[in-house]
Amino acid sequence: MDYTSFPRNNVLCIDMRSFYASVECVKLGLDPMTTLLAVVGDENRSGSIILAASPALKKKHGVKNVSRYFELPSDPDLHIVEAKMGDYVHVSIEITKLLNQYVPMDAIHPYSVDELWVTVNGLEKLYGNYQDIAKMIQQELLETMGLTCAIGIGDNKFLAKVVMDLYAKKTGIAECRYEDVEELLWPTPIEEIWGIGSRMMRNLNRMGIVTLGQLANFPFDRLKKRFGVMGEQLYWHAWGVDLSPVYGNFIREEQKGFGHGITLLRNYTAEEVMVCLLELCEEVCRRARTSGQAGRTIQLGIGYQQEVGGGFSRSRSVYLPTNITMEVYRVCLQLFHEFYDRVTKVRRVFVTLTNLSEDIETQLDLFDDKPKNKDIGYVMDQIRDTYGSTSILRASSYLDAGITRDRSKKIGGHYA
Repeated sequence: MDYTSFPRNNVLCIDMRSFYASVECVKLGLDPMTTLLAVVGDENRSGSIILAASPALKKKHGVKNVSRYFELPSDPDLHIVEAKMGDYVHVSIEITKLLNQYVPMDAIHPYSVDELWVTVNGLEKLYGNYQDIAKMIQQELLETMGLTCAIGIGDNKFLAKVVMDLYAKKTGIAECRYEDVEELLWPTPIEEIWGIGSRMMRNLNRMGIVTLGQLANFPFDRLKKRFGVMGEQLYWHAWGVDLSPVYGNFIREEQKGFGHGITLLRNYTAEEVMVCLLELCEEVCRRARTSGQAGRTIQLGIGYQQEVGGGFSRSRSVYLPTNITMEVYRVCLQLFHEFYDRVTKVRRVFVTLTNLSEDIETQLDLFDDKPKNKDIGYVMDQIRDTYGSTSILRASSYLDAGITRDRSKKIGGHYA
């Protein structure tokens, strides 16, 4: 592969090690690297998932982030804390502010609450070379926040991310350039490569592709024919090529729809589903109104209780685009009554509004209060924006099956 025509940058991929657990250790005045600490989603539920475990807990007891609360060992030195997502978001913002002291904001690309890319081109006269900058960032995060991180360095975001996952998490800082791909990355099993999930792994394995090197040397035309655009990306990534932007306003796809769903904390009956369904419709329509959009296609998804499995997902279109809660709710009720088996309890519900268009003035109808209902929706949105998401609620939200009041206390499904 001739890399002379491809851009070369100094991109750092920074991953905060055991981020949630480390933040909680710092809050308690403990060393994140030596303390046994687990962060759980909900201390009141024995089946709650372990969101984060400190490095020492992982090493001593083999606890993983997918373990359950009840699986934690009985260790007198173990600290168990409930997740506080608001704190983690706040610390993440502070990390971004710290990096902004080194580089402009358009050189910082957040990937998640605990991981981001930073492009450090042209900073040699200020801070030294890119390796010096990586060490400075590591040291400053440790000294100012008490947090450790792993940093991958590459010519592009893909190389920086992959070398961070494979090497920097063990060594602290690792580097991979175009010329290093064959030696450092090609021997790696494809399932360990960022962007290749379990389904794609199985598809590639059936084609005899087990390592990244085999993927790189597989015929390009066959990959493109089998996987389309994704096949092209797989091929170029296997050679270490990634042309995604490293500066500026990163590309966002046009909004295709608005969806909102929930995995319920317990199995719901049909009557209870109708309560949370109305609240989901309210949130979907609020997001559509905020974006000045309305949709013609309404989709309802239902997942049955875990013991039974299955469920259904059905959609229906309306004549005129809408973002009125009760109109969307009525369609969802129609779908629910039509396809629900009337026996099995429900554990998952989601609502989606698609086939979008601009929310323009609605055609008047002598026999309908559509303009009035639309105005009511916008007024309710303004009240919530001003006084909080629970400042005005429908009466059904105060029933036991209501979900809005509890969810308003959470960020990302966990308590703030």
